[in-house]
Amino acid sequence: MHSAVRKDISSQTRPDSAAMGNIKVLIAAGGTGGHVYPAIAIADALRDSHADTEILFVGTKNHMEWEAVSKAGYNITNIWISGFHRRFTLKNLLFPLKLATSIIQSFGIIKKFNPDITISCGGYVAGPVGWVATKLGIPLVIQEQNSFPGVTNRMLGKNAELIFTAFDDAEKYFPSDKTQLAGNPTRKSLSQENREKALHAFDFSSNKKTLLILGGSGGAKSINLAMQKHIETLHNDLGLQIIWQCGKRYYDQLRKDVQPHNFGQLKFKDFIYDMPAAYAAADLVISRAGALSCSELALTGKPSILVPSPNVAGDHQTKNAQSMVDAGAAKLVADNELKERLANMVQEIINDEQQLKEMSKAAKNLSRPNAAQEIATESLKLITKEKQN
Repeated sequence: MHSAVRKDISSQTRPDSAAMGNIKVLIAAGGTGGHVYPAIAIADALRDSHADTEILFVGTKNHMEWEAVSKAGYNITNIWISGFHRRFTLKNLLFPLKLATSIIQSFGIIKKFNPDITISCGGYVAGPVGWVATKLGIPLVIQEQNSFPGVTNRMLGKNAELIFTAFDDAEKYFPSDKTQLAGNPTRKSLSQENREKALHAFDFSSNKKTLLILGGSGGAKSINLAMQKHIETLHNDLGLQIIWQCGKRYYDQLRKDVQPHNFGQLKFKDFIYDMPAAYAAADLVISRAGALSCSELALTGKPSILVPSPNVAGDHQTKNAQSMVDAGAAKLVADNELKERLANMVQEIINDEQQLKEMSKAAKNLSRPNAAQEIATESLKLITKEKQN
């Protein structure tokens, strides 16, 4: 999944925290958990490294960051921005107005907060915030999660001071002298939950296998349809305990169609906030192959069946998944094949203790648990350098 780091950032010493005094960090990230949770992990690492760090997030009110950031204990403010759709839609008519408004709002936020540094973790919100920051002379740091960078980070890259990537493939899209391979920041808490405690939290038994279903923060239609088809086989015939995160947009309809109350060992969720417990309880995970999901599976050492989304630029989820498969950490199934193959694939893996053990070990070998700390350390060094100039 990752090759050797061009610049060994993990071995470098941390800046002198006491000498830095109070610092302010503005973090722009939004849209999906793939952008937001790495940003939260970096924020946690910054505070761990330097207690006198004031952090403000910028997001949008109608996406998951508005809840997730607050739940993580950080302040968040909003701008009015959304994506430009590639196909014609009436919403595109509002885009110029939204863009102009978001730039004005970003200018006001930055002038008022006066950050020492701005960190972009991607999503539409990061575009105007990062652009205004560089125009005002605020150093910009980019964290790119995917092998094929998002349009916002690609746009901001030429004016950034530092760019941290998770995959070698991403480096060709950024200036090489500014780019460092660090891995994807993941929350420390993900790997610290006790399994027995986690099973108890879900009212599950330690004598049965647990299957965790994830479709990304918004859910995945194909995974949900496959689960709907195979739920009786998985729950009744295989006797599995199941945690199924379906996504908020699919929750109401699926609840009517599946009738979760008929399955005693099914925990049916629109969204899972306690991911440490969910991972700790799981023996096998079915998931999309977003960069953050793969990094979390590696960190927690969870065997997985990966279902790459066919609807992402550069087909980077298939590349992510193939890296996991090549290492022996996961199995891959095409999106359009899942509905037929799901139950059989689960059955072949979940009761094979040796296979589970080998996949778990392979996943852990891919993890970069210090990514957030490395990014925080280099960001603090940049702040120190700027303060000295």
